[in-house]
Amino acid sequence: METKEYIQQGSNVFVKTYAQFPLVIKRGEGRYLYDIEEKRYLDLVGGIATNLLGYNNQLFISHLKETLSHGVTHISNLYWNTYAIEAATLLASLSGLKRVFFTNSGTEANEAAIKLARKWGKQRGRSTIISMVDSFHGRTLGALSATGQSKYQSSFSPMVEDFMFATFGDIDSLKEMIDDSTSAIMVEIIQGEGGIHTADQAYWDQLSLLCEEHDLLLIIDEVQTGMGRTGEVFAYQHFNLKPDIITLAKGLGGGIPVGAMVCSKRVEDVFVPGDHGATFGGNLFSSSAAQYLLTLLEEGSLLRHVQQVSTYLRSQLENRYPQVIEIRGMGLMVGLEFDQAVRPIIDEAMNKGLLLVNAGEKVLRMVPPLTITEDEIDEALQILDEILLS
Repeated sequence: METKEYIQQGSNVFVKTYAQFPLVIKRGEGRYLYDIEEKRYLDLVGGIATNLLGYNNQLFISHLKETLSHGVTHISNLYWNTYAIEAATLLASLSGLKRVFFTNSGTEANEAAIKLARKWGKQRGRSTIISMVDSFHGRTLGALSATGQSKYQSSFSPMVEDFMFATFGDIDSLKEMIDDSTSAIMVEIIQGEGGIHTADQAYWDQLSLLCEEHDLLLIIDEVQTGMGRTGEVFAYQHFNLKPDIITLAKGLGGGIPVGAMVCSKRVEDVFVPGDHGATFGGNLFSSSAAQYLLTLLEEGSLLRHVQQVSTYLRSQLENRYPQVIEIRGMGLMVGLEFDQAVRPIIDEAMNKGLLLVNAGEKVLRMVPPLTITEDEIDEALQILDEILLS
């Protein structure tokens, strides 16, 4: 079948939750994707910050094949498996935290974090979690209730109660909301869906002091920023933060569905058997993918590459496009705020063989595979030059 026929078939059978681009992907190689007509696209989307190693990485594929060769992908959490144990051990070591709960996705990881914070708070007569305006934590009802964007919530109200929203980056806004009912603060280091916004060191220092002074849990959502995306294994490490709970997904499996909630010694005994679960969480195959990628990050060369190429990308973007109001982000999570809607730019770039994604109406987001090269960055910017400077 041709592209139009496949798209029509999909339109007839899928629930209408996505507004897909008119593109049917067939295969990938390196940082490039190919559609069913063999047109090549340089990918700066990376499965939305997920495909850390790009496509057809033979070492990663060999590792996954070895896992499959044992003939078992899932045994449930009634039994132990070595891949999950090894992945959890690496997560604890790299994060400095204590214990891990594996999930299938980021929203599930955030659900686990919310439940853990709620139980911890309930033991102390507290229930409220403060999140941030313009945050995004997922689409299940609990994670959606923690999301500070009404456009995602309005069709599904009432939300789960006892969430409040402070202004991100404004410490006074946060101070005003803390009272005797507050149990936790939930925050992203970089607000991805909110437009690629972050805060300065002073804000994070004061936020940490507030948590300490009021005995609050600090939950950091690293679903999009974790796993080397910003040049450190976790984005909070740039700011010397000490979270009680972090959540992960996206890059954790490099394209294989896996998420995790990682918690500190402070809350390690809050959950007991029966409090929470995930049938597929931590199964052999997904844990094997996570174990491989965490080992790569522990070794360090991938992080050094991210630091190098992200510095180059930033240097090439500075003052390049007059339509850009501001460049934001860290590492290979970059947002360009334009003085116009960016969807026409994305569409034209796709026609020219470059895949991009937005983060709001006027923000162009770049979250490529972490293995992208300087030559590929040059290629991407040449295409943008044709669109924006011609």
